[in-house]
Amino acid sequence: MPSRPARRLLPLAALAAASALVLSACSAPSGGDAGASDAELVWAIEGANLSAGKMDPQVSQLDVTAMVQRQVLDSLVFQEADGSFSPWLAKKWAVSDDGKTYTFELRDDVTFTDGTPFDADAVKANFDRIVDPATKSAQAASMLGGELYAGTKVVDAHTVEVSFTQPYAPFLQAASTAQLGFWSPKVLKSSADKLAAGGPDVNVGTGPFVLSEYTADQEIVYTRNDDYAWGPDGAKKPAIKTLRVDILPEASVRAGVVSSGEADVASQLPPNVVGDLGGDVTVDAKEYPGLPYSLFLNERYGVFADQKVRQAFERAIDVDAAVKQIFFGEFPRAWSILGPTTPGYDKSLEGSWPFDADKANALLDEAGWTGRDKDGIRMKDGKRLSARWIAWTPISDDKAALANAVQSDLKKVGFEITREALEPAAYNEQYGPKTYDITDWDFSGVDADLLRSHLGTDGFQNASQVSDPAVDKLLADGLASSDQAERNGIYQDVQEWNAEHVAIVPLYVNSAITAQNKDVKGLAYDLYGRPLFYGVSLAG
Repeated sequence: MPSRPARRLLPLAALAAASALVLSACSAPSGGDAGASDAELVWAIEGANLSAGKMDPQVSQLDVTAMVQRQVLDSLVFQEADGSFSPWLAKKWAVSDDGKTYTFELRDDVTFTDGTPFDADAVKANFDRIVDPATKSAQAASMLGGELYAGTKVVDAHTVEVSFTQPYAPFLQAASTAQLGFWSPKVLKSSADKLAAGGPDVNVGTGPFVLSEYTADQEIVYTRNDDYAWGPDGAKKPAIKTLRVDILPEASVRAGVVSSGEADVASQLPPNVVGDLGGDVTVDAKEYPGLPYSLFLNERYGVFADQKVRQAFERAIDVDAAVKQIFFGEFPRAWSILGPTTPGYDKSLEGSWPFDADKANALLDEAGWTGRDKDGIRMKDGKRLSARWIAWTPISDDKAALANAVQSDLKKVGFEITREALEPAAYNEQYGPKTYDITDWDFSGVDADLLRSHLGTDGFQNASQVSDPAVDKLLADGLASSDQAERNGIYQDVQEWNAEHVAIVPLYVNSAITAQNKDVKGLAYDLYGRPLFYGVSLAG
C-alpha cells in the first residue's frame, strides 16, 4: 500500500469544525428564479464511461448517468432530507388498501422542452418502455418492480394508476429517482434508440435545463429552461443560464480546476485531494446509502463454491488497516452489506468478523487446501488455490491500492488472487456468463430493496450467483411490507445471512464528496449526495 503523504487530511468532522470544510446534510432545492442571470457554472465530474452509451438512466446502471441527467429529467415525487416524499410532477397520490396500486394526480401545466405536454400518456409511455425487454433496462426495470409491474393505466389526461401484482413498498422511493424520470414521448417514438448515446434534441425532458451540446469524453452543456415552473419545493427556472459539465477522469485534475477557479463545482472527489483544495473551497461530504464497496464471490464457478473458502477469504483481509491507510481514516470500514445510513442497517454486525489470519488458515485446512507449491500457494488435488478478480475500468488509484492490499493479505495465507482490469466490453464478456471468481463495486440506494437485485435468485446484479429460497422469501417479504419496522427486521435477517454465508464481502463505506468555490450559492443535494442545481447562483 502507498505511504501516507506528508500532509494528512484531517477527519471530515474535525475540518468541519475548524476550517472551510463543511459536512452538509442532504437538503431540498431552494425556490429558484431569484435573480436569474446569464451566468455560466462549470461543474467538473469524473464521467469517463458516459461515452460508452450511458446517457440514459432508464437503461444505464451508473450513478453518474442519473447524476448528470437529473438536469433534464423530473420525477413524480421528490424525496426530502428526512426521507419523506413531497409533490413534484404529481400533485398528490394515494396507495390502495392492498398496496398494489398507486394513483397519481399530475400537474396540468408541465411541458417537455420540445413542446410536448406532460400527461398520463407520457407516464405510461415511459414506464412501459422501461419494462419492455427490448429496452434492456436492468436497474430501472427492477426499481419499477420488474415482473411485479402489472401496468400503468391512464384514468384521464392527468390521472394515472401504476399497478403491481403484489404490494410493492419501494415504489415511491423509486419514483423519486432519475431512473424513473420522463423522456418526451415524441423522442420515445422517433429516437429511443439514440437516448443511450445522448445529445441535443434526443435527451429531452421537462427539467430545469435543456441538454444543448454534448461532446463525448469532453463536456455536456445544459442551458436553462426558461419555462420551468414546477420543480420540487417550489423551485422555478434556475438563476444560472448555463451549466457546463467538464468530464475530467483524473481526480487531481478535478481538484485542481475547482481550486484554481476554472470550475465552480467538482464532484466524485477522493479524500486524499481534499486537504489541498485551499481555504476558498467548501467541501460537502455525504455518506452513500446502500451497498458499501464490496467484493462479490462467485459461488457457482470456482473455489468459492466452498463456504469455508469464502469465510477464510473474508477473515484473511486486514480491512481496517487497508481502509484506514488508503482513505486516511475518512471512509469507515464496512461490516455489513448495507451502509449505516440505510434504513434497516444491522449495527450488531459491527466488529463481528475482524481480521484473523489464524482463523483463515484453519478454515482453509478444514477445506482440504493443505498442500503448498513452490510459491507458497495452497494446493488440493493438484490444483492451486487461486481466484480471478475482474475489475471494470477506469480504476481509481485508491481502489487499485486496496486491491493490492487484498492480494497481499490473501497471499500470506496461501491464497492467490489474480486481477484483470478490463474495458467495459471485455468486462461484460465475462460478467454475462459469470466466468470469474470475484468482481467489485458499490451501489447507492436509499431503500434496502436494492439487496433483491444483488442476492435474489433472479437479481440482475447477483454477481455471486446466490440461489437460496429462504433468502428469496425474505427479499419478497421486504418489498411487500408497508411497515418500515417490519422491513428493517427483514433486511437485518438478510444481512446476518450474508455474514454467515459470505456471498459478498463489504470493505468500506464510500461518501460523495463535492467541492464548490466561494462564489457558488444555494447548492443542494439529494439523498445520494448528488448535487442539485435548481437554486444555485453565482456571486458577482
